[in-house]
Amino acid sequence: QLQLVESGGGLVQPGGSLRLSCAASGFTLDDYYIGWFRQGPGKEREGVSCIINSDGTIYYADSVKGRFTISRDNAKNTVYLQMFSLKPEDTGVYFCAAGSDIRIGSTWYADRWYHYWGQGTQVTVSS
Repeated sequence: QLQLVESGGGLVQPGGSLRLSCAASGFTLDDYYIGWFRQGPGKEREGVSCIINSDGTIYYADSVKGRFTISRDNAKNTVYLQMFSLKPEDTGVYFCAAGSDIRIGSTWYADRWYHYWGQGTQVTVSS
């Protein structure tokens, strides 16, 4: 059974850091591109970052550029989201998702490109 499991969320003070993990089981992550999404309180889900398996292209939402870094470890079948300089507005449930449509590109943040989703991990940035 294909499954994505996120971990690493928690409570952190503004300016702090967290590293989220997205572990895959039942399939090889290297065959898929992986996106990170988040949904803040009372907000719609939004794309945070995406890493394309075929050529290594990486995308970031403007709101996280320079603060977040996405990476993958194929040996561990895991994708990471390293988050620095966290702000209260980064608070939300963070999801990872996988897809394999070769048409994905600059609209990487659209839900329609992703077929498998994890259950999410909560990130709370508060003093």
